[in-house]
Amino acid sequence: MATVHNMAELGDIAEFVLMPGDPLRAKLIAETFLENVKSFNTIRNMFGYTGNYKGKRLSVMGSGMGVPSMGIYSYELYTVYHVKWIIRIGSIGGIAEQVHLRDIILAMGTATNSNYASQYQLPGVFAPTADYNLLKTAEETAKELNIQAFVGNVLTSDTFYCDDKNANAAWKKMGILGVEMETAGLYLNAARLGRKALGLFTVSDRVDTMEALSAQDRQESFQDMMKIALETAYKIL
Repeated sequence: MATVHNMAELGDIAEFVLMPGDPLRAKLIAETFLENVKSFNTIRNMFGYTGNYKGKRLSVMGSGMGVPSMGIYSYELYTVYHVKWIIRIGSIGGIAEQVHLRDIILAMGTATNSNYASQYQLPGVFAPTADYNLLKTAEETAKELNIQAFVGNVLTSDTFYCDDKNANAAWKKMGILGVEMETAGLYLNAARLGRKALGLFTVSDRVDTMEALSAQDRQESFQDMMKIALETAYKIL
C-alpha cells in the first residue's frame, strides 16, 4: 500500500511515530535508541524506520521542513498506515523571556500564519492543540526525569526569513514561547482525522538575541527531548 511519498507496506509502520524534521536525525534516533531496526522508506531521502524500544514497537520518520511537507507525511501516516499517535520532535527558536537555550518546550497549542486550515472552510479561526493525554504524559515524564519543560503556545510560521521585523515581538506579547515551522500542520491533520499529536522541542536559538547552539551542543541537548519522547511513547503504548 505504498504512496508516491512512502514505499512502506501496510504493517511496516508502528502505531506510534516520532517525527523529527531532519530525516538524518530520524536515522540517528533509530540507530541510537531502537533495537531490531528495519528501514521502511527512502523515497526522496525521507528516511523512516521501525524498531523496538524496551520491547514496544515504535517508528521514526522525517517530516521535512514546513507545514506542507509535514502535512503530506503526517496525513499519509494517519490515513494510509493507520498511525494513531505522532510526536513531532525538533528544534525551536525561543521567543519568551523565560525560555533559554537547551530548554524543553511542550506545545499545548499553535498559533500560525499558515493558510493550511483554509481547506476546511470553517466559519471562523480554528485553534490547533495537542492531544491532552500525550501532553500530560510528556509533562509528567519530564518531571520524573528531572528535566524542566515549559508548557504553552508556540508559533508555527511559514517564513524562516520574515520581512516583518516586528512579527516576533508581536507574538511575544501574546505569550508565545517559541517559533518553529511544522506543528500546526500536524495538529490540524490530527484534529481533522481524529488522531493524536504532540509537539516536543529543544530551544536551539533565541530569535531576539541571535544566540544559538553549536551543532555539537544541539546533538547533546536533544538527548533530553528524546528521553521524554521515547518514555512518553512507551507509557502510551
